[in-house]
Amino acid sequence: MSASIRSITPQQMAERLRDLSAGPLQLIDVREPAELEIVNLNAVGFRNYPLSQYEEWSERILVELDSEQPTFVLCHHGVRSAQMSYWLQVNGFTQVHNISGGIHAWACEVDPSLPIY
Repeated sequence: MSASIRSITPQQMAERLRDLSAGPLQLIDVREPAELEIVNLNAVGFRNYPLSQYEEWSERILVELDSEQPTFVLCHHGVRSAQMSYWLQVNGFTQVHNISGGIHAWACEVDPSLPIY
């Protein structure tokens, strides 16, 4: 069975974050710690699960996060977050969205004050 990955644009994600009536969201950033030092959205509430550290968090994430809650995944350009989105769906997460274009698109389209790398 192939899981279809849903995407959301950075602009749509920013609107969703401003809409407090939308309910709680789970926000995942799969970039590496060095990338987070350049630019991150931790203040917005993104939790870091670096894809390269899969062995460290793969079991833990299934307990830390709610598989029924809307979950949004971010990376640099959208490729690693698509991989993570697929993995989450395979592991029972029902409302997963890949943030298309990643932090790069976010910096270009939502918050130009953020550094681009």
